[in-house]
Parts: sequence; structure tokens; C-alpha cells
Amino acid sequence: MSHITKVFNLGHFQGTATAYVVHLRNGQLAHQGVGQAFWFRGAVSVLSEVPITDQELPALVRAYTTDHQDVSVQLTVTYRFADPTLAATRLEFGIIPDPPKDAQDGRTQAAAVLTRLAQSVIVSDVAARPMADVVGNVTQIQTALMQGFAADQRLTQIGVQIIDMHVLAVRPESEVEKALQTPLREQIQAEADKATYERRALAVERERQISENELASKIELASRTQQLVIQEGANARRQAEEKAAAELIASKAQGERLGIDAEARAASIRVTGEAEAARTAALMAGYSGIDTALLQALALRDLAQALPKMTLGDITIAPDLLSKALAGLGR
Repeated sequence: MSHITKVFNLGHFQGTATAYVVHLRNGQLAHQGVGQAFWFRGAVSVLSEVPITDQELPALVRAYTTDHQDVSVQLTVTYRFADPTLAATRLEFGIIPDPPKDAQDGRTQAAAVLTRLAQSVIVSDVAARPMADVVGNVTQIQTALMQGFAADQRLTQIGVQIIDMHVLAVRPESEVEKALQTPLREQIQAEADKATYERRALAVERERQISENELASKIELASRTQQLVIQEGANARRQAEEKAAAELIASKAQGERLGIDAEARAASIRVTGEAEAARTAALMAGYSGIDTALLQALALRDLAQALPKMTLGDITIAPDLLSKALAGLGR
């Protein structure tokens, strides 16, 4: 905002970079422009200050469709005062002298003009279409607004230029809006229920797969246990067979050894017997020609040699034997 300093009946104006000042002295243009600084006399001067920055105007317009439905259009208009000098002559931007207290400033007047123009365009466009088309086609409203503002001469006459325009929302009455939202909500709820069902079905399928995997694991474990038992039984049978075969071989070997020992002992006994028999036969053959009395004497001799080893109680001498032995000794 500009700064004004008063010294007696003179004033000094110091402008800013965002405002365009128009100085009229006695009805004649004395100064104009941005960032001006000058002295003026208040009694003969008129100062108007027009902002040159972009102005934002939010607006809410209500209109009726062909099917008698009330809709609200929310929009925002961006504009600027492209001709500040013209705007200063058509709108109230005076700062010297002070404007009336009940007078509207230039920006309020421009906003009113823009709002009425937007309302006129929107009402005309919405009244030609049903509510479903209006709510679902926001671009058409924005296009109609741009065309309507471009064709209106009032904006050019007050030095206003439209920079940008946006239709933010088109909404019907709350009850109608709820009714329109119901099918979509039902569809969304149905999709959510479907997703829930699919998720549950997937969870059940995964649980079934897990159960099948666990059952398959148990079956595989039982099969391997059975194979292990069969293998252990086969190993035990094989060990028993090997042990029995080894014991049989050992028994056969023992029997063969015993047979060989028996045969050896039998052969030894047989050889010893044959030797004794041969000795006895030879002895008998040697005694065959000797007299009986001599044989008895030899027997006594052998007996005498054996006396130290025998007791008298063990010897029985018959009378006939004694007489014959003595007779033999006498001879």
C-alpha cells in the first residue's frame, strides 16, 4: 500500500510496485504509473490507486437443471486490472479525497460484476441439461464460462482481464447426492465383499494345501518308517542267517576236528594194540618150546620183582603152584 505524508496543505505520495496510481490535477492527468513519488495539493488533486496484482475470486452459483434439480457450482476466477487508468475511471479506487463510507471499493465492484456474469452463464448452461449430465460433465461448464467471459463487453469496459478459471465442484442437493452415491457405494461394497470372499477362499485353499502337505508328510514318514522296519527285519534275518551259517561252519569244523582226533586216537590205539599183540605173539612164540616148570619159575621171578610194589595181602599162592615151583627149582 502506498504511503501519503501531509505537510500543511501539501501532500507527498509514495507509491509501491504493486499498485498503479493515477493523479488528476484540476481534472487533468498529472501523474500515472507504478512506484510513483510526487507532491500534490489536496484541494485540486484526485488520487486513484488500482492494484495490478492477480486477484482471486471464489464464487458459488446455484442453478436448476431440466429435470428440476438444484445444483451448486463452485468455481474460482483469477483476473487482473489490465487497464488501470480505465478501471480508475469506472470503478471506485479513489484515495484522495476519501471515498464515502458506504461506497464499495473497486475490487468489490469488479467481483460483483464477475459473479453476476458467472451466474448468468452457469444458469443458462445448466438449465439446458439434465442433472446427471451436469454433474458428470464439469468441463462443459468451464468451457461455457470461458466463452461467456470472453464475449462479455462489460469486462473490457471496466479494464478487467480474465487470467484463469476453474470449476472446482458441481454438487446436487445432499439427499440427491446420497441417492446418486448409493449405486457406487453398493458397487464398492460388493467389490469389497468379493475381495473379502476371495481372500477367505484363498485362506481356506492355503489351509487345505497346508493340511494336504502335512498329511503327505505323515504318509511319507509312515512309508519310510515301514521301509525302515522292513530293512531292519531283513538285516536281523540276514544277521541270524549269517550267524547260523557261521555256527554251522564252526560245528562242522569242530566235528571234523573231533572225527580226525577220534580217527587219530583209534589209529594210535590200533597201532598200539597191534604192537602189543605182535609183542605178545612174539613172546608167546618164544615161550612155546619152554617147559612148564620153567615158565612157572619165570613167573615167580617176575613176581618177585614186583613184590616191593605189592602187599602180602594181595598175593595168593596155591599149594599146587608152590609144589610145582619148588620141584622146578629142585630140578
